[in-house]
Amino acid sequence: MEKGIKAFQCVEWVSKRKVPHTIDIVDPDPSWPTTFTQLATGIRAALPATVIHAVHHVGSTCVPGLAAKPVIDIDLIVADPADEASYVSALEAAGYHFLFREPPWYEHRLFALYAPPVFVNLHVYGPGELDLESARHRLLCDWLRKCPADRDLYARVKRESSERAKANGEGVGEYTEYKGATIREILARAAADAAAAGQGREETVEAGRAETAEAGTGIE
Repeated sequence: MEKGIKAFQCVEWVSKRKVPHTIDIVDPDPSWPTTFTQLATGIRAALPATVIHAVHHVGSTCVPGLAAKPVIDIDLIVADPADEASYVSALEAAGYHFLFREPPWYEHRLFALYAPPVFVNLHVYGPGELDLESARHRLLCDWLRKCPADRDLYARVKRESSERAKANGEGVGEYTEYKGATIREILARAAADAAAAGQGREETVEAGRAETAEAGTGIE
C-alpha cells in the first residue's frame, strides 16, 4: 500500500449499493458459518482454480457467540486483483455486484450480494504483500474466538456504535468510525499475543499494532 494514503481517499466507485448497508446489530446466528460455506462453494464454482488462492470467512459472523450485523464478510484472495478480467464478469454472473476498487489499498475490490435476510460483502485481495489486510482481518477474528473478554467488549461497543449512528441519522461509515478505537485496542492485543507465540508473519503482526483491521473496508 502506498504510504500515507488512507483507504477512503482512493476509492474508485463502479456503482452504488442497490440495497442500503444495514448497521443493525443482531444476536449471533449459528447458521452463519454454514451460509459462508455455501457461498464459498459458489465462488469456487464460478472462478477457475488458477485464479483463486483462498476464500476466507472474516468479520464478526465468523466468530461464534459474537453479535454482528447480518452481513457475511468474505475475503477472496486471487492471483492478481488488478486483472479484473479474470474474475469480475464471473462474479457478476454469479450475482455479485461490483461496488468499487481501491488500488493503493492492497489492490482491494469490493462486491456485494443481496440475499435477505443475510447480505454479503466480498472483498478481493491478492497474495503476498497484498494479503496483509486480509491477514489482519483473520488475526482479529482468531483473537476474538480466543479471548471472551475482548469478544464481549467488541459486542458492547458495536451495539453502542450502532445506536449512536442511528440516533444521529448516520450510516455505516460513522458506525465504523465510532468503534475504530476499540478495534485498534483489540487488534494490538491480538498482535502482541501472536508475536509472543511466534505465530504469523512479522509484517502482519507489526502492521496490526498500528492499523485497524477494518480500515476502509466496512468489515463487520
